[in-house]
Amino acid sequence: MAIVNKVDLKLKININDTIKYQILTFCFFKKIIISNSDLEFLAALAKNPKMEISKFCILLTELNIFKSAQSARNAISKAEKKNLIIKKGSNKKTIVLNNILGDTIKFKY
Repeated sequence: MAIVNKVDLKLKININDTIKYQILTFCFFKKIIISNSDLEFLAALAKNPKMEISKFCILLTELNIFKSAQSARNAISKAEKKNLIIKKGSNKKTIVLNNILGDTIKFKY
């Protein structure tokens, strides 16, 4: 059995870092590997639920998370394959966080 030191650490962090921490923790325990840009866009989606894909891709380029809307679409497809997001609505034009991940992320402004 390994010996582990217990560390108590209290920090005040903003809402963005809290959301990213929850996403990272979820992905760690589910053994899902995500990049920093994937983490950024999942956090943006958590703050803007049920967005249309084209508008969300434009938002991601405006936030400088991705350089082009096509890069954002590629990341969205990759996240859907990893089961982190779900495409909903007619013609699957709206994206939301997967229910499992969405239930993990709870925050209030």
